[in-house]
Formats: sequence, structure tokens, C-alpha cells
Amino acid sequence: MHMQQEKKYSETECKAGRKYMRELFGSIAIYMVLLIPSVIYGPTMDTGAFKTAVLVCPMIGFFLMIWAVARQVGRMDEYQRGAMLETFAIAAAVTAGVTFTYGFLENAGYPRLSIFTVWGVMGSSWLIIGLIRRWMMER
Repeated sequence: MHMQQEKKYSETECKAGRKYMRELFGSIAIYMVLLIPSVIYGPTMDTGAFKTAVLVCPMIGFFLMIWAVARQVGRMDEYQRGAMLETFAIAAAVTAGVTFTYGFLENAGYPRLSIFTVWGVMGSSWLIIGLIRRWMMER
């Protein structure tokens, strides 16, 4: 009978993970709070510097997300960092392939998509590839 080994995480890894989740979800909350007035009020405002500031203010939360991810990568050991880099590189390649392919489909009459779509593809790819890699390592 084969028993699956349970992976044990050190207290340091658990603390780092909890800190990362607080930082990441805090930055996502800031992004969402800033996104709502940006989407509701920004488009109807008179053209000018204030309108521009309102429309791009959600980027504060986005840059905080980047900061949270960068801090977490800095907390990782070399092996984890390498695995994260590989996952991110594969996700970037998948994103390039999907968006490049869709460019050809637009030439065939498919509707033009917003550049915002690229982040959705990238984030989804990163998540799915990370989950697949984790599942494969646990087997």
C-alpha cells in the first residue's frame, strides 16, 4: 500500500505566506476601492489632468500588487524562486501565443479586444500553470 507523504511547511514559510496574502489581498482591495469611482465618474468628467488622475488612480493598487509579489519572491529560497520564474515564463509564452493568435483572428473579422484582456490571459495562465505544476509535483 502506497501512502502519500504530506508536505510539511516550516513556520517561516507559513508566516511568509500569511504576510504575502495580507499584502496581496490588501493591494487588491485598494485597487477595487479606487477602480469603482474611476469607472463610474472618470469617463464623464471634463478632459484634463484631474480626469486623467481619476482614470489611472486604480494603478496605485496594481503597483502595490507588484510590490507584494516582488516582496514574496524576495522571501523565497532559490529553488522556489526558480520554480516561480519558470511558471511565470511559461505563462508569458502562453499569453504571447494566445494574443498573437487572436491578432490573426481579428484580421478575419473577430471583434477587437481591449488591451485589458492581456492581463486576464496572463493572470489566468500564471494561476493555471502554477496549479498544474503543484499538482504534478505532489504526484
